[in-house]
Amino acid sequence: MASTIAEKILGAKVGKEVSPGDIIAVEVDAVMAQDGTAPLAIKVMNERFGGERVADPKKVVLVIDHTAPSNNPGTSELHILMRRFCRRHGCKLFDVGNGICHQVMVENGYPYPGSVVVGADSHTVTYGAVGSFATGVGSTDAAIAMMTGKLWFKVPEALKFELKGKFQNAVMSKDLILKIISDLKEDGATYMSTEFVGEGLKDMRMDSRLTVSNMVVEMGAKVGLMPADEEVMRFMEGRAKGTPKPELTFPDPGAHYKDEFTYELDKIEPMVAKPYSPANGVPVSELEGLEIDQVFIGSCTNGRLEDLAVAAKILKGKKIANNTRCIVIAASRNVYLEALKKGYVDILTEAGCMVTFGTCGPCVGAHYGVLGPDEVGLFTTNRNFKGRSGHRSSKVYLASPATAAASAIEGKITDPRKYLNMRVRDLEI
Repeated sequence: MASTIAEKILGAKVGKEVSPGDIIAVEVDAVMAQDGTAPLAIKVMNERFGGERVADPKKVVLVIDHTAPSNNPGTSELHILMRRFCRRHGCKLFDVGNGICHQVMVENGYPYPGSVVVGADSHTVTYGAVGSFATGVGSTDAAIAMMTGKLWFKVPEALKFELKGKFQNAVMSKDLILKIISDLKEDGATYMSTEFVGEGLKDMRMDSRLTVSNMVVEMGAKVGLMPADEEVMRFMEGRAKGTPKPELTFPDPGAHYKDEFTYELDKIEPMVAKPYSPANGVPVSELEGLEIDQVFIGSCTNGRLEDLAVAAKILKGKKIANNTRCIVIAASRNVYLEALKKGYVDILTEAGCMVTFGTCGPCVGAHYGVLGPDEVGLFTTNRNFKGRSGHRSSKVYLASPATAAASAIEGKITDPRKYLNMRVRDLEI
């Protein structure tokens, strides 16, 4: 039987062919939880299931990133709970300052081609970019996976996205995924495997691919899978915690997809998603000139080295507009250190940005730039729900790092092609 990527990975796990709708129990290769979800998972383990141990400490990862560093005593207590749990069970803890959970998971090779990873965070789908069947679960399911090493799944139906051609100047993968979500809407891929194939993938570095997979959940997808091609395998070299199985990440010819879509990358324009949904994407031209109070470049969506390189290229020798703030948060300490070596941090700081690393910051409305009443933000994050990043009367528009940097210069939403006359893939990083 011809199989999709999801069917191949799950089938390999249970040792037989699987079909959409099948209910299967699968051994997971890693379980992740962050400071917004891990405390509840620990509580569930202790109070509801009497959990005295985890199945395999090497596969359990906790990350302190959402409110990092702590901004109040209550949060500090939750962080202490996580630290004690990891010490007791021998699990891996990425404490304050290491980075955002999805970035540190990928950097440290917990997801790898052919693996199955669950995380108590909806954007665990990010790891699909390395060919991992990775999906978000609730704290209770995460607790069960920690205790038993297994979790049940319903094999999903799949959607195929064939990518062709190359991006035009200043257009990024964020623009592509905003376009796709605007086409399919919030529920267009509910509980489906979204699978991205085609020559267009070659026009995206690993950083760009992670951005696409990160946001598939905004149209309801279960996973956002990509083949483990040469780009992926180079990235995984020396990182993978297990044995990569790239052969599982290429769909069979004739595999059944519920629907198939084709996107010509050279036709993708810079996109901006209006409040209060990532599905409200429109070309930047429809919003150009809209005044903004704050720009945020960062998050698990767009806080990687390529993103900071693009922002630095645009902002070099320029200044942030008066009455506009620009916050830049590298997704991990490693990204920040690389950005330091390459001079990006100096460029961004000299332009007037506040630059830091390793925290989700204003994305989740925790700290480091929470919006006030009626303020307007242009963020490179994945969600712009009402009240998510500050006061309920504030508004967040979503865009690429290129659009965000260009807009920071002018203090209003701006087409990045005005400032970046080259293709992102051609930018030396």
